[in-house]
Amino acid sequence: MSIKKSLLISTAGFVLAAFATQAAFAEGRTVSKGVAKPLQAAQAASKARKWSECLTQLHTAEGAAGKTDYDTFIINELLGACAAGAGDYASAAKALEASMNSEFFAAGQQAGRLKTLMQINYTLKAYDKAIDIGNRAVKAGTADNDVQTLLAQSYYQKGDFKATKAFTAEWIAAQEKRGQQPRESLLQINLDSCIKIKDEPCTTRTFEKLVTFYPKPEYWQNLMRSMFREGGDDKTKLNVFRLAVDVGSMRRGDDYAEMAQLAIEQGLASEAQAALEAGFARKAFIEQRDIDRNTRLLAAAKTRAATEKAGLAQADKAASAGAKGDADVVVGESYMGQGQYAQAVVAIKRGLAKGNVTNPGAAQTTLGIALLKSGAKAEAAQAFKSVKGDDAQQRLAKLWAFRVR
Repeated sequence: MSIKKSLLISTAGFVLAAFATQAAFAEGRTVSKGVAKPLQAAQAASKARKWSECLTQLHTAEGAAGKTDYDTFIINELLGACAAGAGDYASAAKALEASMNSEFFAAGQQAGRLKTLMQINYTLKAYDKAIDIGNRAVKAGTADNDVQTLLAQSYYQKGDFKATKAFTAEWIAAQEKRGQQPRESLLQINLDSCIKIKDEPCTTRTFEKLVTFYPKPEYWQNLMRSMFREGGDDKTKLNVFRLAVDVGSMRRGDDYAEMAQLAIEQGLASEAQAALEAGFARKAFIEQRDIDRNTRLLAAAKTRAATEKAGLAQADKAASAGAKGDADVVVGESYMGQGQYAQAVVAIKRGLAKGNVTNPGAAQTTLGIALLKSGAKAEAAQAFKSVKGDDAQQRLAKLWAFRVR
């Protein structure tokens, strides 16, 4: 719902509220004789949505001598409705805020009034005022999701991106603590503020939340770019590429080529072949020189893959007999590249059990991938959860864990 539409709905509400004030007359509260006639005329005009006539009658009432505080309250209530109906939001805000501060204003209507005043001030680009009103609603405990979102947008439109980030981060954390799903618009505001202040860790964390709650391809694609920028060793990079393929966020030919090159360097020609074939299938290689270069790389990968496949049983046997687990992990990855996930799980587990793997965090992540691909989702989730290492490695494992769901 746009702000403009919200205001129109609110305006109708004010008109009805102004009519409702007549109920107070029956309880012994009446307006002064000097303002009664123009107020009745203004009320009839507002009911007919004749905003200009309503405003004329109200200005007449404002000029009456001997007005009481109650007269002023009723005038402001109607003035707020009619000014908003006429599109004069500045006058509407002034009148409605004045009536809200009156002793005659019903306390039970304050939450709705604060929300509407905030909407009006936001529309007027009076962001400081909108922020003040929004924080007043937050302090009173009456701020709903719409008020919270508008408060975040007010900070953002004002250009205070640090405040935007802090406010939205706190709100997101509170919602998650209550077991609620944060609004996508809220996460986007938080993300934009992180980007504006060039807070890369914050940007990555917010993309993680977006793919958790709203796993759209574009969010995964941006998150993958963020992960690639963080770097890591070649084992970690390859697992990032594997995730990018798994979530469908690989778009550029250079990415397929780099993944293939990493795989070849790690003795995983079958995986390199699969990566390049996927790149060609997606028509990711555009320039003729890239097509030619990667066609040659694919031919070389196919030749190596045939040798890798033919010697895999012997490599498995040799790795099993060895003292170091790195060879077992590589054998497991070779099985993965050929789609033999059950054998991959056995080999990688064997390597990790030896306890002297060079990069145990990456190996544990790879084990989780193999388990996931084999259909053992519960065990895969536990494998990802058990990953230890640097922040980038643990973050990658957490992202892979999202694929278990």
